[in-house]
Amino acid sequence: HVQLVESGGGSVQAGGSLRLSCPSSGFRSRKYCMGWFRQGADKEREGVASIDIDGTTTYTDSVKDRFTISRVIGDSTLSLQMTDLKVEDSGMYYCALAPRVALSNPLSASYYRIWGAGTQVTVS
Repeated sequence: HVQLVESGGGSVQAGGSLRLSCPSSGFRSRKYCMGWFRQGADKEREGVASIDIDGTTTYTDSVKDRFTISRVIGDSTLSLQMTDLKVEDSGMYYCALAPRVALSNPLSASYYRIWGAGTQVTVS
């Protein structure tokens, strides 16, 4: 039984930083991509960042040079370091796992089959 549990969300002032973490458990294969998605109030869920098994990363344009996704293979922990946060970064952030690699569109939610419950980020 695979589980993803996000942590690290909170309230921060614009310009501040937060680090989200998402340890995973129960997934036996090493061939998977992981990603962070977010959903703000009255907005659709959007892909923020993803990382493939070979370390290839993808970011949505609005977070490039501000967010960094990383993944520790050994303990299957996904992280998202967020700096220079903006009000528009607010929302519920979700960790997700896609049971395949080399996705043609790594920020598309359609590939991801396992999701965490989310952690709230509020920037004011």
